[in-house]
Amino acid sequence: MIKFFDLSKQQKIIKKSLDHNIKSVLKNNKYIQGLEVYELEKKLSQFVLSKNCITNASGTDSLLLALMAIGIKKGDEVITSPFSFVSAVESIILLGARPIFVDINLQTFNIDESKIESAITKKTKAIIPVSLFGQIPNFDIINLIAKKFNIIVIEDAAQSLGSIFKNKYSCNLSTIACTSFFPTKPLGCYGDGGACFTNNKILAKKIKDLSLHGKANKKFYYNLPGINSRLDTIQASILLSKLEIFKKEIRLRQKVAKNYDRLFKGCENNLTIPFINSDCTSVYAQYTIKAEKRDKLRKYLLKFNIPTIIYYPFSLNKLKYLKNKQTCPVSELVVKKVLSLPFDPYLSLNKQKFIVNKIKSFYKNENY
Repeated sequence: MIKFFDLSKQQKIIKKSLDHNIKSVLKNNKYIQGLEVYELEKKLSQFVLSKNCITNASGTDSLLLALMAIGIKKGDEVITSPFSFVSAVESIILLGARPIFVDINLQTFNIDESKIESAITKKTKAIIPVSLFGQIPNFDIINLIAKKFNIIVIEDAAQSLGSIFKNKYSCNLSTIACTSFFPTKPLGCYGDGGACFTNNKILAKKIKDLSLHGKANKKFYYNLPGINSRLDTIQASILLSKLEIFKKEIRLRQKVAKNYDRLFKGCENNLTIPFINSDCTSVYAQYTIKAEKRDKLRKYLLKFNIPTIIYYPFSLNKLKYLKNKQTCPVSELVVKKVLSLPFDPYLSLNKQKFIVNKIKSFYKNENY
């Protein structure tokens, strides 16, 4: 049986470490802000070479906290990508600000850096580029634009922890970065979780305080209105086990992606494999192709119990609750063609061959 993403194989590999770490939490009875949380933050900071890591309850909360920390308020504008999950957009809107969409690059699916500057106005306070599917956009260009206009860059790194751009890790490329530990992320827990990274000590403290109801140094006294967003100690203990094999799993992900790339040779007329810039390495949060007759292909693959997912079915500039509609022609085209295939670090070559052969057979059929 082919699963879209199989967590069971990884769990068997780290079972001994998982059992030990979880039992330790149960023994200590410190379920909120336990020692494992601080150990994880330290190790994640060391991993990406960022000075500060603040864990919290979800990737969405990470983005919300980052925006709160830099003072985003009603009437502000925040530039972001229309081709992504909704988290960045809803975080902007929840603070009364307005998302400004900059269209994507057709090859990478990331924000088109060449179009950012023309979208900046006097109301622009931040840019949230999304490192989509595990690949990082060009932060050299983005940071230069931000510096020119004195605005802050927040990387949405929900899918890219472990990826590299010009020898620097995702989550250490901008003023603040936000990641997610949703179970199917490259580094995922067994529930929800997230983290913010920053090299700015003042912002780090503010994010931490905001995540604890805006607390001050004295218990039950509060400096500012915040939210309740803490990573559970048990989830931290799980992530510590997974972090032990994370670098190995990144290499396995890249190997599985390379297998797909090789197996799809000769299919260029019908589909496009992921494009990775030469300045980047990707952790391949997903393996996403652009496919002709995408919807018919999905139905065909289901006949052989091959699951697929469309990330994402519509461009965010089309969200019903947005008052001011914007046009993003590339994103609106891409959503009609993208298809994510089964993918995880332990997907066997035989299963990949089966998947690719069925896709090839679909396109060979004159009646498709």
